[in-house]
Amino acid sequence: MTPLIEARAMSAGYGGQPVVHDLDLTVEPGEVVCLLGPNGAGKTTTLLAMSGELPLLGGEVIFDGEPTTAPLYRRARAGLAYVTEERSVFKSLSGFDNLRTGAVTPEDVLALFPELERCLGTRGGLLSGGEQQMLTVGRALARKPRLLLADELSLGLAPIIVDRLLQAVRTAATERGMAVLLVEQHARKALRYADRVYVMRRGHVEMALTAAEAGRRISEIENVYLAISAATEPAPSVNNSSS
Repeated sequence: MTPLIEARAMSAGYGGQPVVHDLDLTVEPGEVVCLLGPNGAGKTTTLLAMSGELPLLGGEVIFDGEPTTAPLYRRARAGLAYVTEERSVFKSLSGFDNLRTGAVTPEDVLALFPELERCLGTRGGLLSGGEQQMLTVGRALARKPRLLLADELSLGLAPIIVDRLLQAVRTAATERGMAVLLVEQHARKALRYADRVYVMRRGHVEMALTAAEAGRRISEIENVYLAISAATEPAPSVNNSSS
């Protein structure tokens, strides 16, 4: 199967200094690919570069079979959705109006997360962290994107909420053929929903495994790769309109 998105020898960074070096990565339709690594490994930089938010310093990104240098908003129009690690809600707007900004109907989002029904009349800033993230992910998935890039869906959330979010993403991949590239801090939990895994360290891919292989080697991955503390990479803001 042809990858929906692919990085070929991709380098990217800030101020002309690469954080990600010569990275090769593919995501096929219907596939959930998890990107693991310690802080500073280059995971967020990888997503920013593949989304078009961050210009490349080398190599290329192939989207839908064609090399692209299109900015994020154009890739979004072509079927990409990007959920950043920040809560992508408009705090002064109600839950209902937050959904309107994504041009989706409450019915489509409530089909994914029925518990949000009680939140539709509440301002985004008054929702819990889990409710905000469900609103963000629901808004993104209800647009029926062909590709989802998601950065740390679980950040600061209770395990039961994390499972709800990851299951919704897995279901969209399985039932609709959506391709997913997911950065996740909880490696063991992520492996339950992923098909393949890339493990990054210091801007390079160190391991490329199936989720089953990664599960068998999870102790090695955690001890050798995920426990390493590196300089934290910059975290520039991303336009919320792409979510």
